[in-house]
Amino acid sequence: MNRGAWRNMIMAMAIGLGGATQLAGPARAEELAKLSGYNADISESSVSGISSGAFMAVQFATAWSSVIKGVGVVAGGPYWCAKADADDFINGFTLPIMTATGPCMSGPPSELSNFFAKADAKSAAGEIDSLQFVRRQKVYVFHGYNDAVVAKSVTDAAADFYRHYLGEPNRGNLYYQTTIGAGHSLVVAQDPHKAGLNGCGDNDVPYIDQCGYDQAGIILQHIYGALNAPNRGPLTGTVKRFDQSAYTRPDDPTSLSLGDAGYVFVPKACEDGAACRVHVALHGCKQDSGDIDRRYVDDTGYNAWADTNRLIVLYPQTAPSPFLPFNPQACWDWWSYVNHADSYVTKSGPQIRTIKAMLDALTAHAAPAATPAPVAAAAPVALAVIDSSDTSADLAWTPQPGTTAYRVQRAGADGPFAAVADVAGPSFADSGLTPASAYRWRISPMVNGTEGPASLEAAATTRAAPAPCAQPGRCPIVK
Repeated sequence: MNRGAWRNMIMAMAIGLGGATQLAGPARAEELAKLSGYNADISESSVSGISSGAFMAVQFATAWSSVIKGVGVVAGGPYWCAKADADDFINGFTLPIMTATGPCMSGPPSELSNFFAKADAKSAAGEIDSLQFVRRQKVYVFHGYNDAVVAKSVTDAAADFYRHYLGEPNRGNLYYQTTIGAGHSLVVAQDPHKAGLNGCGDNDVPYIDQCGYDQAGIILQHIYGALNAPNRGPLTGTVKRFDQSAYTRPDDPTSLSLGDAGYVFVPKACEDGAACRVHVALHGCKQDSGDIDRRYVDDTGYNAWADTNRLIVLYPQTAPSPFLPFNPQACWDWWSYVNHADSYVTKSGPQIRTIKAMLDALTAHAAPAATPAPVAAAAPVALAVIDSSDTSADLAWTPQPGTTAYRVQRAGADGPFAAVADVAGPSFADSGLTPASAYRWRISPMVNGTEGPASLEAAATTRAAPAPCAQPGRCPIVK
C-alpha cells in the first residue's frame, strides 16, 4: 500500500465520523496474568519501532530519556511531527491527521525548529525528562529505499532531530542506514525465506521484509555493544501473554486503542534471577496481533538475540478502533487521536504512560547495582563492524569494566591509523566515509585519561550508493 492509499482511506473514514460515539470493548475471553518483575535495571532499557511504532519510540525515548539508553527508528520521523495540539479544536482536530498522512509520510515535515521548540518547552515544563539525557542515547535510524509509505525526507528529519540534541561530540551515537532496498517494513535475515513474510522491497502486510539484513540484531548491538550470537534453534525462553488493562488504568484499553493482551519474551536466565535488561519493541500500523497474529512477536528476530543475551523483550499491542478514538489501522498514537492534546508526546500521554507502567512492572525486582571494582585497562574484545552504509560504518564491541571512554581509530585498506573520536559506550557510527571503499578500525580503552592497549583490527567495505530511483517499491535491489 502506498502513501496515497493510506492517506485516502484514513481521511475518507475520518470525514464520516460525524457524531460517532465510542463503543464498549469486547468482553475478555480469558483471564490474563499481569507482568512479573525481574532483576532488570530500568536505566538499561531501550526501545525500537517501525512506522507508527517508530514515531512512538521517538516520543517515548525522548519523554523518558533518563531511563532509555537507546532507540531504533525504522521508517519514522521526528518528535511531534504531526504537531497535534488542543488548539486545533476550531478545525475539528483534523489538521494533525492531515499532517500525519501528508508531510509526515510523503515529506518533507515542518521546519525542524518547530520540533526542537516543542521538545525544549516540554522539557522546561518538566513534562518530559531533561534533553541532556538524549545526548547519551545510542540512536539507529533506517529508511529502506523501496519504502513507498514513508519518504526519506521524513527519516532525514528524524536523524536531524537527534543530531541537534546529540551534538558534535556525540555524533557517533547516531547510525543512519539508507542503502538497503527494503520496503516499508521491519527487515529480517531469514534464510531460507519464511512463508508468510515478504520479499525484499515489498510494502504490504505483514510489513516484515526478508532482505538478508538482521535489523533487530543491529539495533540491539548499536545500543548495547557486541552481543552473543543469536539462538537460531529452539529458544530457551518463553513468550507470555499478559493483561494490558492492568497498565492502562484508570482507562480501559479500548479507550486508548490498545489491545486487551500484550506479549513479553523472557529468557530462562532472567526467569532464574540473572541480571537482565528490557527492550520495548513497538509494531507498526496493521502489525498488531489482531491483524498479523504473532508474526511481529515471533518473526522479527528480537527473541533470538534476547535468548542468548539476557534481554527481556516487551511487545505492547494496539488494536484497531473504527470510531472514537479513531484509529482504524491500529497505529500508535503519534497524532493525538486519543485526546487531541499535545500531552501525547509527554510522560502523561495515555499510551506513553501505559508503556512506562509496563516497563516499571518488568523492572520491579532489580537488585542494587554493584560498584565495579577498579581494573587495569585491557584491550576491548569482540570489536566488530555490525553494519555499513555507503558513507558510514557501525562498530560495536564488548564493554570493559571500569572504562570511561574508548578511542576509535580508523585506517584505509593500507596505511596508518588515525584517531577519529573518543566515545562513551560500546558502539560508534563512523561517518563521512567513501562508498564502496575498504576501511579498518581498532579501539583502545580510556581509564582516567590514560589510553590502554588497542583491540584487534576489524575491517569492512562500505556499500555502494543506491542508484537514483523515483519510484520506491520498484527500485532495483542491490545485493
